[in-house]
Amino acid sequence: MLESGCKAVKEGVLEKRSDGLLQLWKKKRCILTEEGLLLASPKQQPQPQPQQPAQQQQQPPGAEPAAKIKELHFSNMKTVDCVERKGKYVYFTVVMAEGKEIDFRCAQEQGWNAAITLQMVQYKNRQAILAVRSTRQKQQHLAQQPHGPRIRSASNSA
Repeated sequence: MLESGCKAVKEGVLEKRSDGLLQLWKKKRCILTEEGLLLASPKQQPQPQPQQPAQQQQQPPGAEPAAKIKELHFSNMKTVDCVERKGKYVYFTVVMAEGKEIDFRCAQEQGWNAAITLQMVQYKNRQAILAVRSTRQKQQHLAQQPHGPRIRSASNSA
């Protein structure tokens, strides 16, 4: 799940191709963060909220009832493929780690595909740096530990 404290890098409307038989294009309100992409209905503000019982949740006047917010986290994304530039649209596909493909389109001048790709690469780089640091810390910790008693193998004890 994306952290609610994530800073929005880009906000706007993208069109997502539905999974149904007709594969219609549906507008989605999107917020790109340093951790991933939030998708919600166009009228809803896609901001994760803490889980509360239904009786305690209060909606501002005129607000749409809470709908499902889809989170595409960069840890689950494999790649962003730019499929085609046609007319006023650029069509691109987000490929998830499990192989699922999600098709999007937007006006060419909006540059959503480039922004998503850039944020995904930065996220993966941060994760790689953290992994290297963790490995180095473990190696340093092991190197600093005094060597304990040696265990004799069964072949030497005979």
